[in-house]
Amino acid sequence: MVSVTVSPAGKPISIARGLPSQFDIPGKDLQDATIGDVKVAIAKKFPKFYSARQKITLKDSKNVLNDEVTLVGAGVADGGELSVKDIGHQISWKTVFLIEYAGPLLIHPIFYYFPEYIWGGPVYHSMLQRFVYALVMLHFAKRELETLFIHRFSHDTMPVKNIFRNSSHYYIGSGLFLALAIYGPQYSAMSPYIRGTSRDDPVFIWACTAIWLFAEVSNLITHITLRSLRPAGSRKRAIPQGYGFSLVSFPNYFFESLGWFAIALMTGSWIGEVSPFVYTSSNERPKAYGFVIVSTAIMYTWAAKKHAAYKKEFGSTYPKGRKAMFPFIA
Repeated sequence: MVSVTVSPAGKPISIARGLPSQFDIPGKDLQDATIGDVKVAIAKKFPKFYSARQKITLKDSKNVLNDEVTLVGAGVADGGELSVKDIGHQISWKTVFLIEYAGPLLIHPIFYYFPEYIWGGPVYHSMLQRFVYALVMLHFAKRELETLFIHRFSHDTMPVKNIFRNSSHYYIGSGLFLALAIYGPQYSAMSPYIRGTSRDDPVFIWACTAIWLFAEVSNLITHITLRSLRPAGSRKRAIPQGYGFSLVSFPNYFFESLGWFAIALMTGSWIGEVSPFVYTSSNERPKAYGFVIVSTAIMYTWAAKKHAAYKKEFGSTYPKGRKAMFPFIA
């Protein structure tokens, strides 16, 4: 059996007022006992202070110790001391993703099937609108299924309070604004912006759909590749190889942006207009490409940060010519 003393990092913890306290980990020694075992022992004594709320560090250190780190690996002796901080109520990343992607799946049908409550009358949907609606719904249904059956997360949870910030992009951008821009009268079958233009041409619409389908299938392939790198219950990291990864570190983001670009190309608008309520005449082309630009910029920021982390972690073994997200560019 091994024992450690755990003290609050900073101010006292309201749901664990018995700290500092000594915790025994029976049946294990320093080589076997992990930080995760310490968290379980703390949660057993203070049930409200469950493991996901705990951030454990060495005494007088800010470096977080992951659950799989052993006490000996962390440099803790039998009877040694650790610090713990309450990081607040947590929610699993899987639940976060399911909530985020549910937004567009709920919002788009409302705008598509009940136009009289939005625009004050019926909207006779054009082929363009029918296709965009189908592609958006299929995209987010795919994301939900990937979350349930494919994705493995490097972090188990995040603070509950962050769910509103994380969901705003999906509920407002790809949900509310995109639905307002696409399903209204300006894209209807009778609109001069549609009739007699490429946006009313089945060949053009199917060509854009083919690009979208290629992007979606490619994105799925890269997610399956990433899943294979991390065994279940592990935080193991490895250099991804295979389809798309020979050119960029995060082809999943590249293919995601390509899919949205196909929808933008199909509609002639990447969110609609500067305001989604502004009518666009047949000889005008919307000039505000906010949704795709913002989405791509966010994904590139993530890709660049993770690309730098890959290079730092794997050093000279990481492929030198590989870019972050855009092949041959960046």
